Amino acid sequence: MMNFLLRVVLFLLGLVFAASLAVAVLVLAAVWGLRYGWARLTGQPVRPWVMRFDPRHGFDRFRAASRPAEPTAADVAAAKARGEAADSPVRLRDRGGDNVTDVQARPVSRGE
Repeated sequence: MMNFLLRVVLFLLGLVFAASLAVAVLVLAAVWGLRYGWARLTGQPVRPWVMRFDPRHGFDRFRAASRPAEPTAADVAAAKARGEAADSPVRLRDRGGDNVTDVQARPVSRGE
């Protein structure tokens, strides 16, 4: 008996879902019909409802999320005070160039 009642309840829930889906489709059709009628009445062209989708936008959104934000004025001032570059805290500013003492300079070979 319990199994039968469960099936009846599930069947009724399915009917309610199907009826609500049918009502939603009918409301959408009515709105589309009113829109079509209004466009014809006012002499405007009837434009279809379209969903413009470009797959590149999804990739662009995630690619832009990986880019770091621009440094603020406070970040730039703090980096200058520490002697660092504002766009990358790892790169230090150049302090003269020839201050390396533990290596010997070699001539550059050109693909020989």
